[in-house]
Amino acid sequence: MSKTEISTGKVAFVFPGQGSQKVGMGREAFEALAVARGVFEAADAALGEALSTLCFEGPEESLRLTRNTQPAILTSSVALLRAFGERPDVVAGHSLGEYSAHVAVGTLSFEDAVRLVRLRGELMQEAVPVGQGAMAAVLKMEREALEALCASVPGIVCPVNYNSPGQIVIAGETEAVEAASAKVKEAGGRALPLPVSAPFHSPLMRPAEERLAPALEAVAFHAPGAPVYVNVDAMPVRDAAAARDALVRQVSRPVRWDESVLRMVEDGVTLFVEVGVGNVLGGMIKRTTDKAVCVSVQKPEDFPAAREAIEAARGASRTPH
Repeated sequence: MSKTEISTGKVAFVFPGQGSQKVGMGREAFEALAVARGVFEAADAALGEALSTLCFEGPEESLRLTRNTQPAILTSSVALLRAFGERPDVVAGHSLGEYSAHVAVGTLSFEDAVRLVRLRGELMQEAVPVGQGAMAAVLKMEREALEALCASVPGIVCPVNYNSPGQIVIAGETEAVEAASAKVKEAGGRALPLPVSAPFHSPLMRPAEERLAPALEAVAFHAPGAPVYVNVDAMPVRDAAAARDALVRQVSRPVRWDESVLRMVEDGVTLFVEVGVGNVLGGMIKRTTDKAVCVSVQKPEDFPAAREAIEAARGASRTPH
């Protein structure tokens, strides 16, 4: 990438959520850098089990369990972040990734965050018995039309992830999601069932939200060191109380990712650095705006190109101190 492709502006670090996990995640950073190794060791100690072994060796079916997936993705993202060593101007994370974002800017300690997301995963799974909830990715439908369609279906089903224009995820009761999916196809869209174990971010998650709230209340939150653009409001938070409140409400409410991206661009972001496993967020961002560049940091060999992009985005006038 040439520096001329990147406009001068703010740098956002963004962190992936559930679905980007894979066996082997974080291994390159763990083996290459002591600071990354320390993050995995801290996770193992905080949880009282070898999460690092599960990340590196699987088995995949265990890694896919929500109670394991959430701490595994958080740990891999934070290990890469600390090994990378660069600082963002603003941060955001997709669903679970919002916890990584808060760790990145000091709102939460890593140890508290990894214990919270283990509990969050367990509560989200327990909120709806397996088989009673479902999710589907809807393509080629505008949000207003999809919202109206879901409202016309008996039972609970609603949009829960506004990922990018033309890509929205719906969730709710299994029969209602299936009925909505059939109507989507009739309307000329596509509905793809997702291989998940619970209807995340739907009203069916309210019991999990109510049970997670006291755990969030019991943990020390600090004022973020940089603005955190939260999923539930698509707006930046800058104080501890607002950060905690957004994480509570996030459990049973939609992820407004496309709006968050557009708000960050409106506020001056020209470079998004996706830190963690995969590059799903980069794809969403590219479909949402053409006014910013995305780079991916998945392993140590990605660091030099990402640093060059950050330098270009911040421009010569902002680098001297």
